Amino acid sequence: MEVITIESQAFKNLMSKVDTIFDYVITQLNLQNEEDGWVDSYEVCTFLKISDRTLQRLRSENKINYSRIRGKNYYKISEIKRMLDENLIRRSDNHLQDLILNHRKNVTQNENIEMRP
Repeated sequence: MEVITIESQAFKNLMSKVDTIFDYVITQLNLQNEEDGWVDSYEVCTFLKISDRTLQRLRSENKINYSRIRGKNYYKISEIKRMLDENLIRRSDNHLQDLILNHRKNVTQNENIEMRP
């Protein structure tokens, strides 16, 4: 076994750099997870300002992928982004960012509820 000793200030600097790298990795994972998140029809219609019928038309024409769970339709955020990029719906990126922010807020609230004893 080899023992390595360093000054306490050098150790603190090293730990500070490790913490910075950790924060960066967590931030990147959160950004990636946001696009992997799922939103329901209500959120999509509300934040993209489209009607239920428009969303239904996109589903029936197979222009958007979705999953149905217990009679409720869910969409990946990445799928919504693809739809906007292909101009299937003409909305600004601000609408998508509002949807992502709302999704993040809901996820945070749900995590807080689950952590309560």
